[in-house]
Amino acid sequence: MAPQPGPRRARIALSDSAAKQLENLTSEAEIRALDRALVVVSVDPDVGEPIPGDTAGPQLREYADEIERVRLLYWVTALRSVVVVAYLEV
Repeated sequence: MAPQPGPRRARIALSDSAAKQLENLTSEAEIRALDRALVVVSVDPDVGEPIPGDTAGPQLREYADEIERVRLLYWVTALRSVVVVAYLEV
């Protein structure tokens, strides 16, 4: 019997501002820490805490890893297949 695939991961997309922030990362350690945080969010988009605010648009969430010192602000699309990262801090 073939092994069953694990849960499907959400695709990560970066906003223009997050892409610019990514371009400014120079340390390999920062890039690895960010990569691990993005994997966590792609596997479980609900891992972050909801940010209170307007309910008319997509619900912003914040994921912070205190050990890796990474913070992401993101929202999840309606079909839960894409996580859009609006801001990142490493």
